[in-house]
Amino acid sequence: MRSARSDAVARAGGNGFMSVSATHAALLLAQGAGRLVRSSQDRGVVAVLDPRLATARYGESLQRSMPPFWRTTDRDVAVSALRRLAGSD
Repeated sequence: MRSARSDAVARAGGNGFMSVSATHAALLLAQGAGRLVRSSQDRGVVAVLDPRLATARYGESLQRSMPPFWRTTDRDVAVSALRRLAGSD
């Protein structure tokens, strides 16, 4: 079904991937993060390990779809955050 939509956008002169697939991926990413972190009291780490989030043209669009989380690309910082969370039970 998404292929037909992408084809229709392309026939109209648009970018089918960005209009359909990347938009759908952004929605799923935001929904997934929202299911994990529901309130300001929730604690956790949402890790996206796919480097395309930082390197691909559509990565910025995907990042903007996410809630305003604190971000890092530093592995040691992420591991340290997980250790602090594990100790705060």
